[in-house]
This record gives sequence, C-alpha cells and structure tokens, in this order.
Amino acid sequence: MHIFLIVAIVVSIAFVIYENRSAHFSIFWIAFILLLPIVGIIFFLLLGKNHHRSLLIRPDELAKLNALRDQAVGDALLSLPQGDKYQKLAAMMRNANDAPLLGGNKVDIYTEFSPLFESMLKDIEAARSFVHIQFYIIENDEVGRRLSDLLIRKVEEGVDVRLIYDSWANIFVSRRYYSLMRKHGVKVQGFMPFYPSFFRGEANCRTHRKIVVIDGHTGYTGGMNIARRYRDGINNGPWRDTHMRLEGPAAAQLEVVFLSDWRFCTHELLDEPKFFPLQAIKLSNNQAITQIVTSGPIGPWDAIMQGMVNVCEQSRRYLYIQTPYFTPTAPVLMAIQNAALAGVDVRLMVPSTADRGAITRLASQSYFRDLIPAGVKIYRFNKGFMHAKTIVCDDDFATIGSTNLDPRSMEQNFEVNAFFYDSAVACRQRDIFLEDQQQCTLVDPEEWLHRSPLQKLLESLARLLTPIL
Repeated sequence: MHIFLIVAIVVSIAFVIYENRSAHFSIFWIAFILLLPIVGIIFFLLLGKNHHRSLLIRPDELAKLNALRDQAVGDALLSLPQGDKYQKLAAMMRNANDAPLLGGNKVDIYTEFSPLFESMLKDIEAARSFVHIQFYIIENDEVGRRLSDLLIRKVEEGVDVRLIYDSWANIFVSRRYYSLMRKHGVKVQGFMPFYPSFFRGEANCRTHRKIVVIDGHTGYTGGMNIARRYRDGINNGPWRDTHMRLEGPAAAQLEVVFLSDWRFCTHELLDEPKFFPLQAIKLSNNQAITQIVTSGPIGPWDAIMQGMVNVCEQSRRYLYIQTPYFTPTAPVLMAIQNAALAGVDVRLMVPSTADRGAITRLASQSYFRDLIPAGVKIYRFNKGFMHAKTIVCDDDFATIGSTNLDPRSMEQNFEVNAFFYDSAVACRQRDIFLEDQQQCTLVDPEEWLHRSPLQKLLESLARLLTPIL
C-alpha cells in the first residue's frame, strides 16, 4: 500500500511538472499532493489537468461556420488601418481566436436585469426561424419558467429552439425543468454532463458563457444569468451587472460560438445557411466596430487574457476595470501595475460584499497591496453586489462579457467577451463606471497598507488557494 502511494505521488508530481503551467500553479499542486497525498491526487485529477492540447471543434468544421458567417456579413468584415492604436490587438485576436473585426453593429448596454430580460423576451417572441440560448445558470424559479414557457410556445409556432446549460452549475436544478422543455420540442443540452466530465478530469472546465442569438441578426451576451437573484439581488442589496444587446454582424459571430459549443456537446455540426441569414448592413461612424472573443481550457491560446493585457499596455489616459472576483493571473496583475506606474489613471472597482464566501474575498484583498503602491485607485461598491465584468480605456475601447479577473475565468472556464473599438460604446461604459463610482468607498492607501498582521496573514493564506477558487 505504501509503495503504491509513493508511486502515485511521484507519477502525479511528474504530471504536474509535465503540464508546464505557471510556477504558482505547479507549486500549489505539488505542495497539495505532498501534504495530503490521496486528497491532493484526487483533486488534481478532477480540477488540475491541462486540456489546452484539445480542440473544441475540428478546424475544417470551424472553417465551414466561418465561411457561412463571412458570406452573411459581407462588407462588414473590416481591419483597422496600420498605425491605429489597437491595430495589433485586433490582429492578434483574429489570429489567436478566429475573431473577425465586424462593423455595422447597434449596441445597447443594460445594467439591470429586468429591462434586459424584458428586451430578450420581446426579441425571442418575435423570432421566426431559430433561437439559440446558452447560460451558465438557468434556475427553475419564476424567472427561469418565464423563459422556458416562451421557448416551448415558440417551438409550437415552428421556431427551431436550442438551449445549452452548464451541467455542474445547475446540478441542483430539477431535471423535470429540462425534461419538460425537451418533451415539447426544445433541444436542450447540458454542457459536460456530470458523470463523464467527473471521471475524465474535466469537472473544472465549465461554460461560463451567456449567449442568446435570435434569427441570426440579434444577439445578447454579458455577465447576467437566468435566475431570480439577478432580478431581486442578494445580501439585502441589488444585483449590479452589465449585459448587452447586439444587433448586426456581431450576432453572426455569437452564432459561430454557439454552434461550436453545440458541436462539442452533441457531435452535431449545424452548418446550414439558415443560421447565417444575409444581413443588410449600413456601415457608418455610429455603428460599433466589434470583435467577439472567446477563451477556454481547450485550444492553444488564452485569448481574452492576452487581449486584456494588451489593452492595459495600450492605455494612455485612463483604465477603468470592474470585476466581482479579483485574483488576477500574473500577466494581468503586471499589466495593471505597469499602466499605473506609467501615469495612467487606473481604477479598479470590486464588490464590498461577496457571494462566494470569505476565502475569495480575502484572496482578492491580498492583491490590493500589489496595486496600491503602483498608484491604482481601488473602489469598493456598496450598493448591492457588483458582478459586472468590464474594462474601458481612453474613450476609444471597451470590453464587456462573462470573464472575471481570476484564474478560473482566464484558464478554466469557457468565456466570451465583446471587444468594442468605438468611442460611443466606450464613453457610455465610462459614464456607467463613474455613476457606479458614486456608490463606492475609495480604499484609503494608508489605512489599507497598515492593517493588522493577522488580517494580512489571512489574506495571504487565502491567496495560496487561488488556483482552485
């Protein structure tokens, strides 16, 4: 028994080293396995494996979807001119992520759930061909049932409806909720179902994406899920989030993302022209240039993280960041520090309350002492729970999506963000940030840096757990 355990420990540590991950990640897992061998090995097999050598969809299949998209959007396919501030960023996202730069988009930003939900239901009500929906959380409450009732009714009207939900995030949702939709013709698929993903060591690879595509020309994405708490709030305060409605070519790229995930879940490639209808597009200065960027544990690049690092490097005047969970990867942390040290007005907004528990909050606070000496201003949002995931820079760039500034989002989850190269969207997001700032408390640098040694110790201990938070 002892020999078997020693062999298991040696093999597991060799696996950790072979993964070639960050030093922080590798040291955490090696220490975990040495201190608690059986528990550490089990947790590593379930949560720690690197899947970047896999592919979500075969390249030739993705090429078919991209060709249909290109045909549908036509002249909306753009490129930024040489010398443009973000030309290299846009090119990098295209090369690393198959993310085209698309013009001719109308963008509406929502910061409250109810207006967003009513708009989404109205668009679904008007659907004539298909509705494709993907959410991390869809709960069986009155909010979730309003959606499911509408989807069932649309199927009865002849509309093709598909829905992807994350299997682990919804593990306690009654199976009858999904069965009822299936019974009435909604094509429902759980992402990485419990048993196969558990035994393949993929339990930590979740779809955190929020996508709705209606008839190929209207899409939604952002930070909100489908549940009552997004409408009513938590901890006796409102839920503050950011979501978008996109009308135009960007919806076609959201459709590529959805159909790629559908292929991954079901092994069914839906490469039909009906999912990419031709779009009448008027390119003008007031229609946002957009890239839909994805990332996940499958594929060679961490594209969203790479894009965010590049944005920090390109910032010249200001960089405003909102995130509910701030336990950044080393490249993101350094990029934020470098921007502040270069004289950029860097502001970070995080919630003053937590929905994941004390350990996540303590781990997040441990990074404040890395930022404050560099000149980063840290704002703690007091009016409910801040769940928005946004970055806005210099009145000319903004990104809004599902990606948190933590290792889970950057390296483990399947995420989606919209990158906007547009002054109108950027200025709107800047104004939203400044409005939220009125509901915040600015962290006092002197007080924060002189907290008690016990508080600092607790934060540092929590920080060690960031690879599995």
